[in-house]
Amino acid sequence: QVQLVESGGGLVQAGGSLRLSCAASGSIFNINSMAWYRQVPGKQRELVTAITGGASTNYADSVKGRFTISRDNAKKTMYLQMSSLKPEDTAVYYCNAAIVVAWYRPSPSDYWGQGTQVTVSS
Repeated sequence: QVQLVESGGGLVQAGGSLRLSCAASGSIFNINSMAWYRQVPGKQRELVTAITGGASTNYADSVKGRFTISRDNAKKTMYLQMSSLKPEDTAVYYCNAAIVVAWYRPSPSDYWGQGTQVTVSS
């Protein structure tokens, strides 16, 4: 069984910073791409940023220059450094990963964390 556990959310003032972590555990052979999504009540979950196994990254226009995604493959952990936070960044942030659980099952499966709340006050 594979688990993704996010941590690092909380309440911060506008202009502040937070660092989210997403730790993967369980039966894992390889982690391909990883991503952060966010969702506010009544809206669809949106992609914030993603990172491939080769560390290529992409960002939503709304967070470019403010957020940085990274990963530590040895620790099976992904990070999201968020700076210059704005009230519109308030959301539940979800970790997502495409994980291969065994060498004999090369197709990755999609896994999600439980989410962590980020609240930015004005």
